Amino acid sequence: MTTQSKTPSYTINCRMSYEAAALERLCQVVRVRGFRIAKMAVETADGALDIALTVQGARPVAMLQSQLEKLHTVAEVQLATPVTASRIA
Repeated sequence: MTTQSKTPSYTINCRMSYEAAALERLCQVVRVRGFRIAKMAVETADGALDIALTVQGARPVAMLQSQLEKLHTVAEVQLATPVTASRIA
């Protein structure tokens, strides 16, 4: 799709407490804030979830980062260097 190639992509690393429905809440925040998850990797370690997300969206990614930080199970959110859409495919 040509529209995806023009949509900015960002990598977000997130650490959150392991809790029922924690991933569902994270995904909902991403969707409600106007982003699409292109790639997601989750690892469980020491009662926490380490999540690497690649998201696409035209809105400011700082807004998404701020909203993710407000989730009570989230301990840390780091925005990595923006990636190009061609690296996702």
